Amino acid sequence: MSDSLRIVFAGTPDFSVPPLEALLGSAHQVTAVYTQPDRPAGRGRKLVAGPVKAAALDAGIPVHQPASLKDAAEVEQLRALNPDLMVVVAYGLLLPAEVLEIPRLGCVNIHASLLPRWRGAAPIQRAIQAGDAQSGVSIMRMDEGLDTGPVYLMKAVELAPDETGGSLHDRLSLLGADALMEALPGIADGSLQPRPQDDSQATYAAKLDKKEARIDWHQPALVLERQVRAFNPWPVAYTRYENANLRIWEARAIEGMTAEPGTVMSATRDGIDISTADGLLRVTRLQMPGKRAMDARDFINAHSIQGILLG
Repeated sequence: MSDSLRIVFAGTPDFSVPPLEALLGSAHQVTAVYTQPDRPAGRGRKLVAGPVKAAALDAGIPVHQPASLKDAAEVEQLRALNPDLMVVVAYGLLLPAEVLEIPRLGCVNIHASLLPRWRGAAPIQRAIQAGDAQSGVSIMRMDEGLDTGPVYLMKAVELAPDETGGSLHDRLSLLGADALMEALPGIADGSLQPRPQDDSQATYAAKLDKKEARIDWHQPALVLERQVRAFNPWPVAYTRYENANLRIWEARAIEGMTAEPGTVMSATRDGIDISTADGLLRVTRLQMPGKRAMDARDFINAHSIQGILLG
């Protein structure tokens, strides 16, 4: 068979762009791109194309944006493309069984975790929140379950002490592109066979909810540090201060004398130290509503916060 595969790519956000670009730069033929419909954004709520659509149009690749792939006409349109393989990366729409069976080699997904750990919508953030030492990507053959398909290839990375949701997102996006290109030759010629997941070891990465971002000062400082890092850049951890949501962008757990959880113990150029159930959370970057994020030393020049109870 030819080294070149006919590939249909399905993805929507920034995370999906490096794998698409890797395919476009390869010997494979990307015959079409599927992405979610344009969404309203900004104050004017104008429809805005997603990053994958923009990349596909720049490359001159046909773009399809169905609201669902359950419609018979959409299924037939995909079938007419006669793909060898469908590569799915953070597409955001379910692929029915009928669609999974269309490509000759099936549908392959890049998932941002070391499966079966962190199946689901938010594997990047949940890994940081849980204090995992490692994360990574899995190249998985898709089935009808939620990230339950057999895995062709995994690549792991160590999490940095200051890892954020944003930094890990960017690292795994690039790693996913590399892993995909490494796996494709073996998928194409059948020499790389996927291994079933151990369902007994599965954990679930629930979708992020803005309600989770509020800090509970009755939690230990280390737990809160992980929350701050995991939720940067979205939805961003926050606490209540002066009847407003004070967003906390950067913080770290330190030892020190504590008082009632939420009490600001000190406010210096080094940071704002806040009491928790166990230890102090030193906040070093924060943001008031309608203002830019700023370092703690600049914040305390404008706000007398020491001794205040937050929450």
